[in-house]
Amino acid sequence: MRIALIVNAASGSGTEETSLTDGLRARGATVREVALDALDGLTADPPTDLDRIVAAGGDGTAGPAAALAAAAGVPLALIPTGTANDLARALGLPQDDLDAALDLASGGTNERRVDVADAGGVPFVNAASAGLAVRAAERATPLKRVLGPLAYAAGALSAGLTAQPLRVHVRTGEETLFSGRAWQVIVAGTGAFGGGSHLEEAEPGALDVAVVAAGPRWELARRAQGMRRGDLTEQDGVVRGRAAAVTVEGPETFNVDGEVRSVPGGRFTVGPAARVIVP
Repeated sequence: MRIALIVNAASGSGTEETSLTDGLRARGATVREVALDALDGLTADPPTDLDRIVAAGGDGTAGPAAALAAAAGVPLALIPTGTANDLARALGLPQDDLDAALDLASGGTNERRVDVADAGGVPFVNAASAGLAVRAAERATPLKRVLGPLAYAAGALSAGLTAQPLRVHVRTGEETLFSGRAWQVIVAGTGAFGGGSHLEEAEPGALDVAVVAAGPRWELARRAQGMRRGDLTEQDGVVRGRAAAVTVEGPETFNVDGEVRSVPGGRFTVGPAARVIVP
């Protein structure tokens, strides 16, 4: 099997690229190591001599790797070495078991289709959020090495105590979904985010949108519980929409699969699906 291996050594546990390459080669694969900063060029001109993409990292690595796999028309296997590993959790991939992850990456045959979304030119698979999620990510980042996934909970608590609502205008397609003050706007693909929070997964070819309208700060605890249970969109005061293209005007930055980024025009679209190897 001919594999392109993408490793984010700065992610989570920081697994060594050499050990992953050796592990895949020991399982009979021919491995080509690909640098993270080379993914954009490869996605624009995808290779034709590969059987599989293998990406080791967190959710921020999964999006660009999924975009490359979709463009190349080959499956993507994930080795979760990030902090939250929300996509791996949503797909039931082995975590904290490198041998099991390497076995699946090199020999797995079951596939699940995962839409690759775009946030102003940045591919993502789980969710892009504005408002509290950005403040939470900023506060969680310096805590990741010490607290691991618990850093997201600590960041969320800090954000909930100090952040202020945003004024946003949200469109699904050409229709206005929401205009006003909101604590948070979530544009979701798989809907997994924040170290264990989730929304219902969007339908194929669409993005789900959840807008948490501004209200009393004490209600944020109930919102957080809804995110952990996956029933946030069933709560009063949460507006839900679904479309292939979503525009969120107002916020300057978004939390895109765990990475704080600017999204020009606040425009999100869904593109071709990647085939991800699952147990």
